[in-house]
Amino acid sequence: MLSVKQLNAGYGKFQILFDVNIEAPPNAITTLLGPNGSGKSTLLKTIFGLTSVYSGEVWYNGTNITKLPPHERAKLGLAYLPQVGSTFNELTVEENLKMAAYTLPPEEYRERLEEVFSMFPILREFRKRRAGSLSGGQRQMLAIAMALMRKAKFIMLDEPTAMLAPKVAYEIAETIVELKRRGITVLLAEQNALLALEIADKAYLLVSGRVVFEGKPKELLENPELGKMYLGLSS
Repeated sequence: MLSVKQLNAGYGKFQILFDVNIEAPPNAITTLLGPNGSGKSTLLKTIFGLTSVYSGEVWYNGTNITKLPPHERAKLGLAYLPQVGSTFNELTVEENLKMAAYTLPPEEYRERLEEVFSMFPILREFRKRRAGSLSGGQRQMLAIAMALMRKAKFIMLDEPTAMLAPKVAYEIAETIVELKRRGITVLLAEQNALLALEIADKAYLLVSGRVVFEGKPKELLENPELGKMYLGLSS
């Protein structure tokens, strides 16, 4: 579904990514792991059109999207959820969802709203609350729900469990697995390596802007050198 080919990218003249190649298969969870500063967030931003591409290509569903602006990528079904700033904190939960679906006709909006509320009952309960009053985990759920309201088919999540309690982090992980069950493709950048590898179908390890591992999560877990050196995993 998504293919990054020989990608070199960064911010202005400051290069972050070097000859990156990744494949994110459809209806699967692909995780990007690596230490802080390894280029995970920059890769997600580049796929969504938010950085400078020096060379290489990004393909989505057979279309070269390398030069498309972010709003055109969103129309194709891509969604990028940064670690912070994905919700409008002064608006209520329901207003956030309505903002995300402003292009939908009323009947379709109501249908999608019910689908989202069925997936996130807590958002139905808190529909009149301001987003800024929600917990960190609830705001992540709202951000994902907003992407679903926009009919996203490929969702990129940038460290969605950062600064969350372990129990809440696992709830977010369960939500990501549910996205996969519903036919959504997920590209997950995550610092919590063990949690990400537990739910992922495919894993990449980035170090200093370069891919140093590609394969099944089990293979990375069984590689003591890479796991201990770059992910803090015990051998």
